[in-house]
Amino acid sequence: MANVGLFCLPALILTVPQNLLPYGIVLLLSTLLAPELLWRARALAGRPVALLTWMMLAAIGFGLLSMVLFDQGLRDIDNRSRFAVIPWLALWVCAFRPDLRWLWAGALVGLLGTLVLAIVQVAGGAPRAELSTNAIVLADIVLMLMVLLVFCRPHRRWTWVIVGMLAGCATIVLSGSRGVWLALLALLAVMAMSLRWRTGPARFGVLVTLLAVATALALTIPGLREQVRLTELKHDVVRMERGDSDSSAGARVERLQVAYETFMDHPLTGVGIGHFDSAMQRLPVCRDDPGELRCHLGHAHNDLAEWSATQGLPGLLLLLAVYGVPLWVFWGLHRRSGQGTFRGPAAAGIMIVVAYVLCGITQSMFAHQITASFYVTIVALLAGLSVLQGHRHRHALAQASAGAAGQAPG
Repeated sequence: MANVGLFCLPALILTVPQNLLPYGIVLLLSTLLAPELLWRARALAGRPVALLTWMMLAAIGFGLLSMVLFDQGLRDIDNRSRFAVIPWLALWVCAFRPDLRWLWAGALVGLLGTLVLAIVQVAGGAPRAELSTNAIVLADIVLMLMVLLVFCRPHRRWTWVIVGMLAGCATIVLSGSRGVWLALLALLAVMAMSLRWRTGPARFGVLVTLLAVATALALTIPGLREQVRLTELKHDVVRMERGDSDSSAGARVERLQVAYETFMDHPLTGVGIGHFDSAMQRLPVCRDDPGELRCHLGHAHNDLAEWSATQGLPGLLLLLAVYGVPLWVFWGLHRRSGQGTFRGPAAAGIMIVVAYVLCGITQSMFAHQITASFYVTIVALLAGLSVLQGHRHRHALAQASAGAAGQAPG
């Protein structure tokens, strides 16, 4: 059941409307069947899971504080409450010890299935692939599945990795999302430099060549240029130069300005989690025209702006912890994993955090149910899998040491 759950998470998160529900059902049923195993797994989980638990308590604690200060309901901090599952999921992995290959296989199936659904949607007349979410979230989660595909790969599976990467890139193009490009570039760069193929300069040259070919195609093929919204970006820049912020790029810049002013006015408390739209009321256009669309987007489209404007300085520090603590945990676990190359669950965890940070430049990653749920879920699962990998490595070293001692002359 644990293996099936590990497969369902990436395979179904975008391909079924219920997203994480299938995985949640497997998680709950398997836990109810053997809760005592989770309790016994505390010793194995150790310090890494303890650090993630403290981070979880801080996130929920600040959410409850915001709810009290601004008389909010539980609905306003719903996405922050999802951090509560982190210790449960990490202990679940340590207790049942599922195989990492099932997570990899689920990521591959998820990427291929998502591409098929995206093609069907765009062929049916939709301007951008969105599936059951929105185009930006779709591209963000597709990129995270690509991270799992690359860094959780079994040996000798590069053919399927390439197929899955091509499927993911095609889906991102069909989504028309531009905010994911920087994170995609980081993924390709780390993937290229971590391969055991010739020299570092040779790998870098291959990466640059591929990027040059992709850029040339995007710029020269009109249909592709329209799909990735390069023409729209050019028009947005022209409009911003004329003082018109009513565009995709212009609205983002405007929201950054609003976030800065809101933070300076409320440096300790912000305006409350989920209430960034109230900060937008400082703009005359939002006060004069209640129906103005860009005044009611729900969030700041930037992690730093969102957390600072809604929670003040404590929000900034909490955001650093939400990304920094898992990054620190995964780095330590990777160093103790025994991996000769940058791969495995800890390496995947590092790249998931890096990808979230980069995507968070143009999107509020915790303002959406899917991206918030996926982050806490995958961080906990990869932490548990990394703990298991380190445990197996130490056990193998101990056995090798014992064997060498037994063969030594008396």
